[in-house]
Amino acid sequence: MKIKNIISLISFLCLFVSCTDDDSFSLSKSDILTFSTDTISMDTIFSTVPTSTRTFWVYNKAGDGIRCTKVRLARGNQTGFRINVDGEYLSPTSGYQISDVEIRKNDSIRVFVELTSPENGKQEPQLLEDELVFLLESGVEQKVALNAYTWDANLLKNVYVQNDTTIGTDSKPTVIYGGLTVDSCATLNIAAGTTLYFHGDAGINIYGRMISEGTADRNIVLRGDRLDNMFDYLPYDNVSGQWQGIRFYGSSYDNKICYTDIHSTFNGIVCDSSDVSKVKLQLLNSTVHNCQGYGVKSENCSIEIRNSQITNTLNDCVAIFGGSAIIQQCTLAQFYPFDSNRGAALYYSNFQGERYMPLLKMDCLNSIVTGYANDVITGAKMDDETKEFNYRFVNSLLRTPEVTDDENIINVAFENVEDTSAVSGEENFVLVDIDKQRYDFHLNEKSPAINTAAIEYSLPEDRDGRQRDELPDVGCYEYFKDPTNNENE
Repeated sequence: MKIKNIISLISFLCLFVSCTDDDSFSLSKSDILTFSTDTISMDTIFSTVPTSTRTFWVYNKAGDGIRCTKVRLARGNQTGFRINVDGEYLSPTSGYQISDVEIRKNDSIRVFVELTSPENGKQEPQLLEDELVFLLESGVEQKVALNAYTWDANLLKNVYVQNDTTIGTDSKPTVIYGGLTVDSCATLNIAAGTTLYFHGDAGINIYGRMISEGTADRNIVLRGDRLDNMFDYLPYDNVSGQWQGIRFYGSSYDNKICYTDIHSTFNGIVCDSSDVSKVKLQLLNSTVHNCQGYGVKSENCSIEIRNSQITNTLNDCVAIFGGSAIIQQCTLAQFYPFDSNRGAALYYSNFQGERYMPLLKMDCLNSIVTGYANDVITGAKMDDETKEFNYRFVNSLLRTPEVTDDENIINVAFENVEDTSAVSGEENFVLVDIDKQRYDFHLNEKSPAINTAAIEYSLPEDRDGRQRDELPDVGCYEYFKDPTNNENE
């Protein structure tokens, strides 16, 4: 009986000592906190627009508990940072500080950081800085730096263009929420050198007409509004589906997109069914890249695509459902990285669902059509020989099994899809880096596209506005060996 009582007493004393140890807090200046990072950086953000949430951990690796008598924002309400420490918000009513934050030994807490910065009144991004200060009970002060570059912008919501309008002449960047719609009686002009930033819910809906006419040295850029990174190596600007893209409705004709970079959309460009006797869209010297849907989708329209790069889409890079299409001196490359079930580089058909759409013309001239798969070209025809299905491939480099008995395929080079030593169609280009989502579709010096274009179908300048030589190259970029006049090397 005595032995049982002694054991109970020892157990109680051990429990008492353990609780006492857990509840003790150090006053030694040598016992300090450890942070998972010493700086929270928000990259570049738009003023007055809330950021995504960043987090970091605060660890106590000392031999005793550590109590923070205060955790506070150094600049209070001056910067717009919002902080939550282990579930407790540093609110304006508390003076942007909290008291008596306890972190027991071998424990940790998590801190959440957001920012809605005030306008800075400057044209260029300005550095905004603050500090989160941890005042320990020992008197030691520890800090985590908070910073961001904030950029004043014009914020436009649910824009409806009823009269002829030019956008992009303001010195500030323009951010669009909810979409930009052009009335059937109006023309939207986008000035050369303009960059438009679209929120995730926004796109361009054209019932009238759009002219996006940049120049070789002043391209227009249409992109998402996220300026920060998803991961250290991956900016949101390189992630597909950041905004809704461009849609030309049935009433829209005579649209022109020239020297324009459209990227990281859901669908890049969609052209709705219309009168095929009128040109719906000219896409010239432009780029459509990294789309979570189609790159260019045309339903029973007349479109012209020249000197353009259309690459990396979840669905088809270019999809032609009936109508008339000219694809001249273009680069269509399907290396979409986020889903192995990607579409074709080029799809053309004379039907959609059960609806017959006469394919009056699909001419692919002096173009590269390639990608990861051994066959990146799909032609779909109705089981009725009386239905129009007209196509031609001329002087192009194609990644598809070789065809020898089709009079519509003229002087075409086929990539050797059975050569296991070749790395799909990547060898044509300067850079295809699926790991870091970096791509450069200028021609590699070993590409068979060099010097093989048909002169009669060649355009005088390439996608970058550079003069093509007397032996022009297939695709939208001309290869130049001289590195001073070349982005290839």
